[in-house]
Order: sequence, then C-alpha cells, then structure tokens
Amino acid sequence: MNAFLIIAVGLLPSLFSLWMIRKSHLRREMQLRQAAISFPRTQLGQNSRLGSSDRYYLEGVGYLIGDISCRYNAKSGYVRCAVNPSGPCEGCRYYEPREFIDDNEKKV
Repeated sequence: MNAFLIIAVGLLPSLFSLWMIRKSHLRREMQLRQAAISFPRTQLGQNSRLGSSDRYYLEGVGYLIGDISCRYNAKSGYVRCAVNPSGPCEGCRYYEPREFIDDNEKKV
C-alpha cells in the first residue's frame, strides 16, 4: 500500500502539469479562432480595388502599380511608391521624373 501511495504522489505533479499544459493549449487555440473570425475581411483584398489604369505589367518583372516614370516608384505590385505608398500618383507633390541614361551617355 505504501508503494502505491509513493508512486501516486510521485506521478501527481507531472499529471497536474500535463493537464495545465493541455488546458493552456486549448485556451490559446480558442483565442486564435476568435481572432481569425473577428478579423476584418475587407483588408485582405486591398490591392483588388486598384484601377486598371494604375496597374502595369512589365515583362520579366510582373505587375507594377503607380506611375513607373516616377523616380520614387517602388517597382512593386503591392506598394505604389516610397514617399506616397497609398497614392494616388496623379498630382503627387513628390513626383520627380526618372532620369534614363542611354548607352551612348554611359561613362566607362
């Protein structure tokens, strides 16, 4: 009888610990589910509201948004530019035309 009592007392703290770990995992899983349910779904497709005139396809790069002739264009399909990422590009006070260098003008 004493051996059974010693074994039970020895195992009781580890069983209690396993029960508490399981309980905390279930609580965390429930919180993640609630957060996923309450997450606003309108933010998921923020690039879907871009106009077709603001989106360009560049061969070898993919889709770009914004005015690609601007110096600050991010050359990305997600961000319009570095100084005005949400746009619009028309009438932007930070617009600077990109300087293109011809092969003849390159300094060797």
